[in-house]
Amino acid sequence: MPTGLTKDAGWQIGVSRTLDAPLSVVWDFVSGPEGLALWLGPGATLEAAKGARYTTADGTVGEVRGYRSRDRIRVTHHPRGQEHTTTVQVAVAPAGGDASGGRTVLRFHQEHLVDAAERADRREHWRSVLSAVADAISG
Repeated sequence: MPTGLTKDAGWQIGVSRTLDAPLSVVWDFVSGPEGLALWLGPGATLEAAKGARYTTADGTVGEVRGYRSRDRIRVTHHPRGQEHTTTVQVAVAPAGGDASGGRTVLRFHQEHLVDAAERADRREHWRSVLSAVADAISG
């Protein structure tokens, strides 16, 4: 089976980066307005409730599938003009498993992609988002 293709979730991509910031700082950013605009889209607001709907300024729609504060957010993601819906997850964890440390691993994962080309496109997208988040947090 090709890299990135799974039996259950189809094509998927995951990217991560360790940031020099405490988990609380990273979480507050990615779950707040500025962070949501970077990874979900401008105009996005999320309620921390399963089933809550969202719409971005560019017409992307979806719903919250899971929301665990200071852990992960999982949403469906359907950009306007696309025929399929994917699932996107953002997660944070202490780097090296040290909850008291000042470094945090930030991960983005997207599944139910159409093919290897979309996977490659989304890999570059999420790498760009990681860089933007890192830049914003390091200020």
